[in-house]
Amino acid sequence: MAAAAISNRQLFIDGEWRKPILGKRIPVINPATEESIGDIPAATAEDVELAVEAARRALTRNKGKDWSRAPGAVRAKYLRAIAAKITEKKSDLAKLESLDCGKPLDEAAWDMDDVAGCFEYYADLAEALDGKQRSQVSLPMETFKCHILREPIGVVGLITPWYLSELLDTFSLVFDSHAWLMTLGIATTVGNFCMLMSFWFTTFSHKLGVACANWNYPLLMAAWKVAPALAAGCTAILKPSELSSMTCLELAAVCEEVGIPAGVLNVLTGLGPEAGAPLASHPHVDKIAFTGSTDTGRKIMTAAAQVVKPVTLELGGKSPIIVFDDVEIDKAFANIFWLNGDCWIISNKKLLNGHFLGAFGQMVRSAVQHLAFWCIIDACCLKLYMPRPFQDPIKDSDSTEENISGEFLRKLVIWAQNIKVSDPFEEGCRLGPVISEGQYEKIKKIISTAKSQGATILYGGGRPQHLGKGYFVEPTIITDVETSMQIWREEVFGPVLCVKTFKTEEEAIELANDTHYGLGGAVISKDPERCNRISEEIQAGIVWINCSQPCFCQAPWGGNKRSGFGRELGEWGLDNYLSIKQVTEYVSDDPWGWYQSPSKL
Repeated sequence: MAAAAISNRQLFIDGEWRKPILGKRIPVINPATEESIGDIPAATAEDVELAVEAARRALTRNKGKDWSRAPGAVRAKYLRAIAAKITEKKSDLAKLESLDCGKPLDEAAWDMDDVAGCFEYYADLAEALDGKQRSQVSLPMETFKCHILREPIGVVGLITPWYLSELLDTFSLVFDSHAWLMTLGIATTVGNFCMLMSFWFTTFSHKLGVACANWNYPLLMAAWKVAPALAAGCTAILKPSELSSMTCLELAAVCEEVGIPAGVLNVLTGLGPEAGAPLASHPHVDKIAFTGSTDTGRKIMTAAAQVVKPVTLELGGKSPIIVFDDVEIDKAFANIFWLNGDCWIISNKKLLNGHFLGAFGQMVRSAVQHLAFWCIIDACCLKLYMPRPFQDPIKDSDSTEENISGEFLRKLVIWAQNIKVSDPFEEGCRLGPVISEGQYEKIKKIISTAKSQGATILYGGGRPQHLGKGYFVEPTIITDVETSMQIWREEVFGPVLCVKTFKTEEEAIELANDTHYGLGGAVISKDPERCNRISEEIQAGIVWINCSQPCFCQAPWGGNKRSGFGRELGEWGLDNYLSIKQVTEYVSDDPWGWYQSPSKL
């Protein structure tokens, strides 16, 4: 199925499969083997024009009664039909996802469940939308009545990242080291000091998506934007990443199978500058939704500003988790990495499947292995702060603090060594390749630069010895990192952990907020007042208390500062694609207005 899907799919425009006007195609490379497995069509501005025209026709066809002005219950039937088809094709879609972006097959299968769950959820909201139409607004004057109409915003462009360095996020962890180390049974007189870890998420093996799909969760991220857009009554043009487009083309095939009206969903694969840019700047596209890097987000904003169209941006991040000394180590890990069920929650499912690792390993897996989607738990640059600079954490030392550092890092290395890096289709795979040769070379360069600047590569840093080809990178642990280093402050998009130290809660919070980003964060403690206090201190759009990474389709998702603006998921995700219209009626027989009728003069 996968090979046929790769070679036979064209652009999906106006309910039909069409060859690109210029006839261009892009090779699809399996990142695990470096071999070409087919190609996808490469849309250009000419194809974008056709797709926009088709979407506008679908929006107004039959005076909108076919889609945009149809009852929400009608659109809900289509969304549920899509969900059912996704479930039916789960196995094939998962295989295609793994071939395309390199994520472990088991995880790709979990993603398909969540894709179906997303469409089911927004089907419910589409139905509920009918009951919210003409909702009354209380006014201070009885001579007026007011109601609200919720209307689709129009034609929307859903765009994936344009460049290799798209879609990243960061995650930080702050621990009370005293509690941590006492739990490990290590004698210490250090007192209250903290460790802070930061995970850069996004993955190359997986890639966060934009409704616009991404590298780590291409179809899942597409569902995040496509489902609410269609539920609202919009028509859409989906432009997935050229590095992970295959399952998004299959989504178009699913829409064709369930009979969605022509032009309601159009899917254009291709390069960002050739297809994404014309879509973002098109004057007849009413809104753009984008998930990706901050730099590309700026370009999207600039293009949209030329015609004053709204945008929703979910960009990079650097998100802290703060753990205090009143939490047992095992419970702290369990809360930080909730690994018991399906791969991240899109409806009511659990975040990651990780019972194969212990508490310590769960942390390492989320930091190093899963490296993926969650703009908040996957890509990975782990920042670990400890009391003072340690010299050689692997060797014995007379310093208590250094012994603590050494014990912690020894365990970290052991778990990193036991993460299975392999072809995504191999049994037990927990870390696949990064998305492309370009990303692979970028990661190697960043690691090399850090080493040249004085950082120590404690473990990893290169290709796994047992893998002669494929874009594989070993889980990498780096110490002696300065906060000014590129590897500390910038996106890595690779399985890299950086280690550093600090002392107090106040300093931990300051370090956690010392970033241009503000996507997510978490606090782990038995003290509810402390949790609430710290949650207010974290400068982020999402804060978890005594957990991390649970993502519910019902709850808003999005960041502050340079992590973007607007919220996805939940009712907020639907609101992104709705325009609010006020309708006010004068209901008195008395004349109103400032000027008196000439007949009364």
